[in-house]
Amino acid sequence: MNLHEYQGKEILNSFGVRIQRGYVAQTPDEAVAAAERLTEETGTGWHVIKAQVHAGGRGKGGGVKLAKSLDEVRSIADQIIGMDLVTPQTSAEGKRVHQVLVAEDVYYPGDSEPEEYYMSVLLNRGTGRNMIMYSTEGGMDIETVAEETPHLIFHEEIDPATGLLPFQARKIAFNLGLSGAAFKDMTKFVAALYKAYTDSDSSLFEINPVLKTSDDKIMAVDAKVSLDDNALYRRKDYAAMRDKREENQVEVEAGEKGLNYVDLDGNVGCMVNGAGLAMATMDLIKQSGGEPANFLDVGGTADAERVEAAFQLILKDPAVKAILVNIFGGIVRCDRVAQGIIDAYKNMGTINVPIIVRLQGTNADIAKKLIDDSGLDVQSAIEFQEAADKVQAVLA
Repeated sequence: MNLHEYQGKEILNSFGVRIQRGYVAQTPDEAVAAAERLTEETGTGWHVIKAQVHAGGRGKGGGVKLAKSLDEVRSIADQIIGMDLVTPQTSAEGKRVHQVLVAEDVYYPGDSEPEEYYMSVLLNRGTGRNMIMYSTEGGMDIETVAEETPHLIFHEEIDPATGLLPFQARKIAFNLGLSGAAFKDMTKFVAALYKAYTDSDSSLFEINPVLKTSDDKIMAVDAKVSLDDNALYRRKDYAAMRDKREENQVEVEAGEKGLNYVDLDGNVGCMVNGAGLAMATMDLIKQSGGEPANFLDVGGTADAERVEAAFQLILKDPAVKAILVNIFGGIVRCDRVAQGIIDAYKNMGTINVPIIVRLQGTNADIAKKLIDDSGLDVQSAIEFQEAADKVQAVLA
């Protein structure tokens, strides 16, 4: 589950990580009130107005702007709230901005120049260990840094038996070229950041940039946080942070109906029971010359109600030119699935895309006969290759 910047900063702050302070606002009036409150609490004269959407590169799309007066705070907030923000990480339509974060200006003058760093904590799936990835090139896309100057990206892996050790935090501060008060503050920052990552059951903490201020303080100016969905049952306060407006609405609807659905960009909808079979089915679709339009696992109870709900979800995508139903009847009998497909089809009325149904397993022969004798525009198949050929034929 992805969080907004202000929510990620709330978690960081609760673990002792210094953050750029700010308040969220949903209207221009609230933005001005937030700016006034910040000025009173921090003394900041300028304010940064940041669009709160689940996408990076907000500044490139005009979603992050500096306000040098309260009039500018109001004007900029009015411009950003309600806009469809297009960034390198959104679709061409962009994402609607419902709220902004009004934050303090932390690039104030002082004894030294402010410096920006990149830092993230995530799982290295190759080694099965948590990893801190960091770079002196903060504020840039880390993909660009990796491509053009890979020697400027450092990694520190953490043994799960010992956790982050003090010498590792010091090593990170040293590799970032810090000394004195900034060095000490960075070691504290790294330790607190890692604790926030592990104790919040997160799958990603990305801070870009981590800022060394002109008076040698280390703080998180941004926060991209992804929480582990499987751990939300024990993190009720974090689960309440979910913003469904930022998610694919078809996927949200599928979740509410108990279906595992992931929206893709292809032209063949697929309905399967079991994640492994779903992956194989997407390979089958590719082999037949198509592209999967979704990942949809109906689970072990493919009755008429669930099948109808699945069909409705798939058909919401106008790009779908065919639907492949691939069910293995182990726990659930194929004839029951076939009857569910027939009942769902009749309940929905006319379905204007071809449907290929492959049922294999318990009572597969009975299921095929039910489909063939239904009188519906549904093609049955038994073997994988047979299903692939039929998908290829309808696409042609």
